[in-house]
Amino acid sequence: MIDDNCIILLFLGPDKWADNYPIANGPRQSPIDIVSGASSYDKGLKPLKLKYDPSTCLEILNNGHSFQVTFADDTDSSTLKDGPISGIYRLKQFHFHWGASDDKGSEHTVNGTKYPAELHLVHWNTKYANFGEAASKPDGLAVVGVFLQIGAQNASLQTIIDAFTAIKAKGQQTTLAGFDPSTLLPGCLDYWTYEGSLTTPPLLESVTWIVCKQPISLSADQMAKFRSLLFSAKGEAECCMVDNYRPPQPLKGRSVRASFQ
Repeated sequence: MIDDNCIILLFLGPDKWADNYPIANGPRQSPIDIVSGASSYDKGLKPLKLKYDPSTCLEILNNGHSFQVTFADDTDSSTLKDGPISGIYRLKQFHFHWGASDDKGSEHTVNGTKYPAELHLVHWNTKYANFGEAASKPDGLAVVGVFLQIGAQNASLQTIIDAFTAIKAKGQQTTLAGFDPSTLLPGCLDYWTYEGSLTTPPLLESVTWIVCKQPISLSADQMAKFRSLLFSAKGEAECCMVDNYRPPQPLKGRSVRASFQ
């Protein structure tokens, strides 16, 4: 969803996005601050059913705002079902947001507290013809968010980090075959859910957000590798890729439901 015009706006910062995308002030913008005491337990929420086929993993790309791992989405091999959604949603890509320091980086916050980074697994509703069509529909996308905290080294993340030398600068990409994104999920899949939007331009209000309560860990050295990537293209003055997150947006009367008590 990020084109050249979006990249320019990303560099200008979230405060400028509404100039080109009035929806930035819309009723269901993301991310939000999740206030755990204000969320409501919904016993009708189903457990998440995530089925990922490593053979659908294609490549890793530095898009100038984050790094993104893309998947073949022409079959139902890698999907999300149940939880707060109905139907089948196919995995399109995953990416991360992170900060220049460990006290900032995640897009969602919990009771006002940020994590160092946040993973987003982006899926689209297969009742639509393709990802592009789904992205403009109110029920078109479902994104699973996972917080990252500093702790033990993450072996699965290291597989991705090992590819960073090939995608250090904006526009660089390389193949990444056989990666299983389910290895990035926490052991407990309790979650909060709410109706929201993309967190980068064009900020479409088409996302059912599913934010996992339990974080995963990565080491301080691994977090430093994230920060060694560049916003800038090869040959340009180097600009480290940090603070690529949008601040929490007003809730505007929306409900946040929890799958757990």
